[in-house]
Amino acid sequence: MAHTLILKGRPGIGKTTLIKAVIKQLADRAGGFYTEEILGPGGRKGFRLITLTNRSVVMAHVDLDTRVRIGRFGVNLAAIDEIGVTALRDAIEQKPIVIIDEIGRLELASPQFQNMVIKAIGSSRLVLATAMKDNHPWLAALQSMPLVTVWEVTLKNRTPLIAQVLEWIDQRAEKR
Repeated sequence: MAHTLILKGRPGIGKTTLIKAVIKQLADRAGGFYTEEILGPGGRKGFRLITLTNRSVVMAHVDLDTRVRIGRFGVNLAAIDEIGVTALRDAIEQKPIVIIDEIGRLELASPQFQNMVIKAIGSSRLVLATAMKDNHPWLAALQSMPLVTVWEVTLKNRTPLIAQVLEWIDQRAEKR
């Protein structure tokens, strides 16, 4: 039985909102992180990574002058590696459920992040992740793994998916 669920959808569809609603119900059973947009004049300016232990760091921003750029965003690899990867490692070691929001182009710029995602999926933990809709080769390979289930998030199903995700988690938690 698959123990990793990836919620896949286009940007802005509500994946993070869904994950945050699920996290609220899981209380202290989960560890990991979620991301939030940083908005400013003219729209999206960047992204903040927030751990389930309330550590927060700017992961990418239009004003960051870094060697790694994804689109118009400078990527803070140190933030991903030091805060995000550490949050995932701690979750694998201490919690029954690992939250990864999101597996996207910004996060995939970090080899350490990629390795930790593989470690989470290979662990005995339940993993709940969100992912970009793009067909990135690394993500496509991840989604084809036998322990991975993928559900698409749409405008129509995003609210009902909260209950379905919680049911998916509960069914697998009972068998552990």
